Amino acid sequence: MDKLGAFIVPTGIGASIGGFAGDASAAAREFASRSRLIVNPNVVNAGCFSGITDNMLYVEGYSLDRFFKGEINLLPSRGNKIAVIFDKAIPPDVLNVHLNTINAVKTVYRVDIIGHEITDEPVGVKFEVQNGVSAGTVANIETLLAAARNAAEKGADALALVCFFEDSDDIAYAAGAAVDPISGVEAILSHCVSKELKLPCAHSPAFADYQISSKIVDPRAAAEYITPTFLPCVLLGLTNAPQFTQTGGINITDLDYLVMPAGALGSTPVFEALKRGIKVFAVKENTCALNVTAAALGLQNVIEAATYNDVLRCLNDADRAAL
Repeated sequence: MDKLGAFIVPTGIGASIGGFAGDASAAAREFASRSRLIVNPNVVNAGCFSGITDNMLYVEGYSLDRFFKGEINLLPSRGNKIAVIFDKAIPPDVLNVHLNTINAVKTVYRVDIIGHEITDEPVGVKFEVQNGVSAGTVANIETLLAAARNAAEKGADALALVCFFEDSDDIAYAAGAAVDPISGVEAILSHCVSKELKLPCAHSPAFADYQISSKIVDPRAAAEYITPTFLPCVLLGLTNAPQFTQTGGINITDLDYLVMPAGALGSTPVFEALKRGIKVFAVKENTCALNVTAAALGLQNVIEAATYNDVLRCLNDADRAAL
């Protein structure tokens, strides 16, 4: 397992694989069984489940972009000290559910959760879908950043964010026919905290209605409908998330390949990988709300593949040819 790959499914674009709840995990785990693999949280987060493996590097989007630009290296870590940042807007009963969740994860997985902070003011998160893509606004990001700074000063080297969201009963999403409406603003929250604190972080939403649903939903979304909290997957991802460093660790020059949905190629990882001669695979089976293809962007040297399995076969053939 000498190779290093990156398997990315951008958040909030309605990807048919990875646009729901951990539904890209199975494919990612196949790649991780063959090479060390960088993943964004969207790939493996699945409510009370997680697709993360010891061979994966769990990196949030802002830090992922910095890595691809060569601005930071990834330093593999084990047993990060995690603090949980809670939005003051979370009602007391919902907070208690999350505190029980923290204790359960600590007990079962020995995750090192050193404590939690509550923001001084409500964060004020609103979500929406614009032109088929998940988006939203954050009214008071400063109160979230202040709580995150407090946690870092107390020794946290990874941050789990939990902000309060108005309940969303998106029938189309539950049926597998629409984008996850909250994922876009979740990315905004984690990007802001990562940029400010330079620490691994990921977000889990909190809703007033934490009753488990009994309705049958699309299998790709099912993980979100059988749990009152989505925090476990975030804690499991963060416990071994890499730290960020300027020297040592894993550099962008160590990356062998990048795998992306074929319609979502307009991003920093794609442009930087192509510029550096890193193989970029565009998977057509993973459709999304975007149509930002290699042809639309005039990108050269993108390797188009019908399925993720085709990419695996291509990588295996390349390995055999190198012997």
